[in-house]
Amino acid sequence: MRSCAYVRAASVEEAVAEVAADPEAAYLAGGTTQVDLMRDEVFRPARLVDVTRLPLRGVRRDGGVLVAGALTTMEELAAHEDVTARLPLVREALLRGASPQLRHMATLGGNLLQRTRCRYYRDPSQACNKREPGAGCAALDGHHRTHAVLGTSPHCIATHPSDLAVALLALDASVRVHGPDGERTLPLTEFYRTPGATPHVENALAHGELITHLEIPLLPAGARSGYLKVRDRASYEFALASVAAALVLDGGRIRSARLALGGVGTVPWRVPRAEEALLGARPERGVFEAAAEAALAGAEGRPDNGFKIELGRRAVVRMLSTLAEEGGS
Repeated sequence: MRSCAYVRAASVEEAVAEVAADPEAAYLAGGTTQVDLMRDEVFRPARLVDVTRLPLRGVRRDGGVLVAGALTTMEELAAHEDVTARLPLVREALLRGASPQLRHMATLGGNLLQRTRCRYYRDPSQACNKREPGAGCAALDGHHRTHAVLGTSPHCIATHPSDLAVALLALDASVRVHGPDGERTLPLTEFYRTPGATPHVENALAHGELITHLEIPLLPAGARSGYLKVRDRASYEFALASVAAALVLDGGRIRSARLALGGVGTVPWRVPRAEEALLGARPERGVFEAAAEAALAGAEGRPDNGFKIELGRRAVVRMLSTLAEEGGS
């Protein structure tokens, strides 16, 4: 692990100025992923700006939106009364996304920005375009059972690991960002970047920009929601496929539908065509199967991970069937 300079910021403005002034500087919050990457020589900042003492922690309700500070921990958001009552899909994604120890340390902002668990990205001896642009992608012909089938490119097939991001994407959540040029708000639907020819560009943040808050719209009263995570083991593990879904039923038909996938995409994957297939329809298996087909349309599997396409379809049908039969929230 290489040495680096350490600065503890006293304000958001100071933190932004410190990082923006140094191309090799980075923010440090919970550090649950970042420190591991530094130990592995994958992440090598020259300067770390500690933001953990900034007043960016806590959750408050602003009308129909929850505003959560980016330094709020996963456990704190999962325990919030409005999340428990109105956003079961978020609570379930948080509880299934990490062990209790990690949930008490990991921050919301850090969770959204966590790096892929691709073994080739995390091994400096292997070729990885995400870690070193132009180096190649060892996963293409290597072990890729856990890799993505949606949003891939010839340059990268790594999956995005966040469970929380999938649930928030389904809700049309946004992030507030403070940077050298001031503040702005970004919908999560515009935040993540598929790899294309530049896998190292993972999101829309400019250097020096800091996520300060998350804006999470509440589902309407009576909405049914949940998060299904399919993985190799029930204990702490990343998703092979996951589904965040919310339905509003009225008069025996689906009046509103939200659907996003995890574990199968290079980014958290919203599926508007699948949502459209559900609108106005009766909550029946045939309808759910059509939505599942739409959700995985365009998926491209490789020899080891092609099973994820059918697994993703089945996960969609199971999640929607559960909400229709059991009432979710």
